[in-house]
Amino acid sequence: MTLRELELFYHLCDNPHISRLAKEISMSQSAISLAIKSLEKKLGEPLFDRVGKKLVLSERGRLFRQETFPHYLALKDAESHFQQERLAGIMKIASSKTVGNFIMPPLIFDFTLKNPSITIHREIHNSAQIIQMVREGEIDLGIIETECDEPMIVKEKFGSDRLVVVTSEERLTREALYIDQLAEKKWLLREAGSGTRELFLQELGSIAEELNIFMEFTEFEEMKTILEEHRETLACISRFVVEKELARRALFEVALKNITFERNLYIIYHREKYRSHLFNAFKAFIKARFTERFRNA
Repeated sequence: MTLRELELFYHLCDNPHISRLAKEISMSQSAISLAIKSLEKKLGEPLFDRVGKKLVLSERGRLFRQETFPHYLALKDAESHFQQERLAGIMKIASSKTVGNFIMPPLIFDFTLKNPSITIHREIHNSAQIIQMVREGEIDLGIIETECDEPMIVKEKFGSDRLVVVTSEERLTREALYIDQLAEKKWLLREAGSGTRELFLQELGSIAEELNIFMEFTEFEEMKTILEEHRETLACISRFVVEKELARRALFEVALKNITFERNLYIIYHREKYRSHLFNAFKAFIKARFTERFRNA
């Protein structure tokens, strides 16, 4: 049964003349009759006795009205609330570690502060895992810092990031260096599948084979602790991850000659994903607030 069928049934309970009701609600008599017959067919018995041109509730019709009307009102209230409060719902997202730990938390906080009827479940994975989650429909959208050219996945750029080579050895910052001058240093890298690692090694080209990869990490805090405590170590990492350490001079950026590490930040989602009002509002908010909040980062 449909809400429209129920609505017409309750109208007829109060105004049992189909012709009068048809004029009141600007609907044809035949359409009203068909809706009531459809409802009765679904229930398996008549709800009205036909007395001339008048409809009279049967004993079963009176019981049906009594049992269903409170639920109908609740459904109408829910429908009205849902239509008025479009920015309400539950979203599932996943972010890569750089974005998920250092960019998205303030953006999600600001969005949910403005829209208290929204719940955002977020997970943090590497970019390769997020692409797979989007492909399999496990999340509404993903936020990554690596390229994705799969035909069933839509990607939208919302910002950019610059990777920087950092160390706690201030001496290395006195002049710009070629990357091969640093190849024998102890390098700390992110794990395989990380967008940061992929970009770094890709830009190094053949020099990557000469790199002394001393340790690999999945967590940024562990990597930063090693960097601060051991001056002979270096890492290539997002500027967002180390901006506080650079500000307090616990770490220093090493200027490089003839090489930069720039990347785009993307929102990705499945091409067949239904783009609700909430979905579109969240995407637009991320793009606008990133530009506003990290303009000078």
